[in-house]
Amino acid sequence: MAIVYLSLGSNLGDRLGYVQQAASIIGTTKDIQIVTASSFYETEPWQMDSANWFVNAIVQISTTLSPEELLIVIQRIEAQLGRERSGKRQYTDRTIDIDILFYEDKIVNTKDLTIPHKFFHKRACMLVPMLEIAQDFVHPLFKKTVSELYDELENPEQVFLYGTRI
Repeated sequence: MAIVYLSLGSNLGDRLGYVQQAASIIGTTKDIQIVTASSFYETEPWQMDSANWFVNAIVQISTTLSPEELLIVIQRIEAQLGRERSGKRQYTDRTIDIDILFYEDKIVNTKDLTIPHKFFHKRACMLVPMLEIAQDFVHPLFKKTVSELYDELENPEQVFLYGTRI
């Protein structure tokens, strides 16, 4: 079973509810088990023009799915929770966003999938919850721990504890 870290985020409607529902669906999906989860965090939008702050969390899962199979499952869950994709490569408000941050120490770079997440090291909304559950995880490209990457953030967006763990 592969150890994978997923980022869950929502900035539309019942933000906390969407993140909780996503975690619940992930946890009951065949070939996926939730190992641990972070608390919920409220974070300001990163590089997007929106007044809607996000609720974010990180879940660590174990799975027998390949990265590509996991992406299909994640996109199905996002659609089930009302995620609409514009086809444009710009950030927009969304009911749910699920990103594969890390899949073991694999490096994947295809048209549809980039692992590790290309902006993980620049985003406090991912680093802060990850600090809570895996501060010593080593980024496979940068060869630095999550804690070291957090210490190097230049302009982190604001992140506030929002609630207890999933």
